[in-house]
Amino acid sequence: MPDTPPAPERFVTPAEVAEVLGLSVDEVVALAIEGQLRGVRVGTPARWRIAEDSVAAYLDEQTEQTRRMALWRQSNAASFPELWGTGEVRRPD
Repeated sequence: MPDTPPAPERFVTPAEVAEVLGLSVDEVVALAIEGQLRGVRVGTPARWRIAEDSVAAYLDEQTEQTRRMALWRQSNAASFPELWGTGEVRRPD
């Protein structure tokens, strides 16, 4: 069985990423500098290009953080009877 070479990594402009994420181009570049998005500077003058798969990974990470924060808020708002399943429920939905 022949080995299939991996697909080449695709890079997009910060403007394209900004449109997808609903951010400004400066915010996208800041995310790349902080390492939250994988990017490289290419050409003369140097311009940023962002790895397309890192955008998907960033969105997955943000989704997971949002899910965890929602669970945290929900657990802080729950009463002990709600958590244990016994006794009186303080704030029924």
